[in-house]
This record gives sequence, C-alpha cells and structure tokens, in this order.
Amino acid sequence: MTTGGTAGGTALWVIIPAYDEAARIGATLRALAAQADLDFTLVVVDNGSTDDTAPIVATFAAGAPFGVHLISEAERGIGFAVDTGFRYAIEHGASLLARTDADCIPCPGWIGAARAALLGGAQMAFGTVVARRDEEGLAGRAAFRCLVVIGDAFGRLRPAHRRRHGYLTGYQMHAGNNMAITAALYARVGGIPRARTQTDRDLMNRVRRHTAAIARCRAMVVQNSTRRLRAYGLRRTALWYLGRGSGGLTTDPR
Repeated sequence: MTTGGTAGGTALWVIIPAYDEAARIGATLRALAAQADLDFTLVVVDNGSTDDTAPIVATFAAGAPFGVHLISEAERGIGFAVDTGFRYAIEHGASLLARTDADCIPCPGWIGAARAALLGGAQMAFGTVVARRDEEGLAGRAAFRCLVVIGDAFGRLRPAHRRRHGYLTGYQMHAGNNMAITAALYARVGGIPRARTQTDRDLMNRVRRHTAAIARCRAMVVQNSTRRLRAYGLRRTALWYLGRGSGGLTTDPR
C-alpha cells in the first residue's frame, strides 16, 4: 500500500519496522504528523504482525500529511525489517534516511534536526533517547537513563571497539530508534546486518570503518518505550543492552 511519496536529490525518508505494535504505533504516527518539518516520506515495514498494526497504518496513511508506504518483510527479526525498509527507500529515490521504532515518540523537531545534521556534513547522525513519559514516572525514567549511560560507557571502553582495529573514529553508542544516515553511506557499508537480534552496534562499527563524519545531534530527541525494562528488570535489561543476551527471556517483550 502506497500513498503519495517524494523524490529528489535531498529526499528524506523515515523507516519504521513494526511487529504487533497496534497498541503503540498510533502515537508514533501522530508524533510524525506533528513534526515541524513534514517534507519526508514514511515507510512502515510490517514484520509479520498478527494484530491490527497494518490496518492502523493504512487508516493513518489515508489522511497523512506526507507520503506513506506500507510494505512487508516475511523474515522475522529487526535487522531484516530495517534493512528491507532502508533499501526500499533508496530504490524509490531517498538520499537521506532516518529511523525510529513503532513504540517511540519523536519530538516535534526530530525530522528537521536529522535533515540539518546530514545536510550540514554528517554522514550519520544520532540523538538522545529518553523514556516515554506516558509509561514511566521520574524513577523509571532515571533508571532508563542510567542504562543508556552504562551502555555508552561499555561501548567506548570495550577493547574490540578501539580504533586500532581499523576504525576511523571512536565508538559512539547510538540507538537504532533515533538515527539518520545518508543513503550513499548506507549502501557503501553494506547496510545493517540482516539478523533477528539488535544490530545497532554492528552498523555503527561498519560506518566507523568508512567515515569519521558521525555526529551526535542533541536536537534529535525520541521518547523510547520502557517495556523491556519492566519485563526484564534493571539487571537483565542492562545485560541485554550490553550485548549479553536476554537471559532466556524473549528478545521481543510485549
């Protein structure tokens, strides 16, 4: 299903992978419709949902203030869905790519900040991730922030991430639900690994082997769902973010 669409030398497309997100994707779509910069095209990649995710997106698309493409990826897994969405956007004329997730709420200036970062010289940009205010109180948001800080510190200190291994710049932890990249760079690095589990770290390291033009953009702010924190608890969530697995728990808590 496709409605509208844009093309051109600086066309920006937003990719959202989605699996059984009927309870949350509506808020994500409304946040995108409330962006100060609406000059973009949206691709939602339905990763085999069994709920009303696809109908919700189709209903939204009928009145959306930007073009919406609803496509599917049969192979279950975040890496498969994201790569399919990115490559679809590139094939349809995207030169700038941004990604968030179907349980996230981008701030009103998110699109504009991502565009400005990429047009300003960054080949990859990432922003700040905070806990959703409609899911957590002050304590929960503080705990989530601690996890982000721990994950960032671990990534920077991890021996395998040091520049002596052929990287052009230091490691920076980015959240896949709040990032942007040029289409040219995405294609050059081979894209995100097509895998079932989180692959954000792998994409960052692929990018670091090709360019140092990676920017932290503090104006890119996304509210992230804390359902993993509630499902796993603080310790297991920390282990998951550090790449230590889910401790036997499902990797896709809902």
